[in-house]
Amino acid sequence: MLSLKHAFTQVSTPASKSLPLIAILRGIQHHEVVEFGLALYAQGFRCIEVPLNSPNAIESIRLLVEALPADCCLGAGTVMTTNQVEQVYAAGGRLIVMPHSDSKIIHAAKRLDMSCAPGVATLTEAFAALEAGADAIKCFPSESVPPSVLKAWRSVLPSEVLCLPVGGVTPDAMAGYVKAGASGFGLGSNLYRAGDALAVVVQRAQDYVDAWDHITLA
Repeated sequence: MLSLKHAFTQVSTPASKSLPLIAILRGIQHHEVVEFGLALYAQGFRCIEVPLNSPNAIESIRLLVEALPADCCLGAGTVMTTNQVEQVYAAGGRLIVMPHSDSKIIHAAKRLDMSCAPGVATLTEAFAALEAGADAIKCFPSESVPPSVLKAWRSVLPSEVLCLPVGGVTPDAMAGYVKAGASGFGLGSNLYRAGDALAVVVQRAQDYVDAWDHITLA
């Protein structure tokens, strides 16, 4: 399984060389997760997280790891404890995403050589997360780090740092964030909501892919 950074740079769609978008499948059921995961893979997604407040989340992660090709980065969101980090690792997941920035969780993930993207809402939190070993910073919620703020952050953050706005990002909003320095995005309820039909999610995924291609090929 690839790291987050390497998964973001994989050739994933005919039109673009990479698709740095994380699909967040909050609330998905384990009996349907493979179908949705394979459909998103076909759309070009190479990063998928199952938040741990979803039903049977660890089982869903295990099933995704078994079913999807190796050029993916799969794991968990809403990770709140170091024990959960170990559970995700045991299931084969190698991505830890958090709503907050807890150095203990970051350290636990890095000890297992997992990718870790903690949530931050201030520049102080961002630098603390990077100091603890974070592979990316999750700008969460995205409303707290609008493009104007992200642009200011980018003037002082190391250029190689992955900055990922998450929460409420629509296809139309992506261009402004990318211009400000976003490296990619985490896509939650605007992509998938529990109970959504597969065809609906596939269409939303295509809208995001089209928006990303338009940005990168412009």
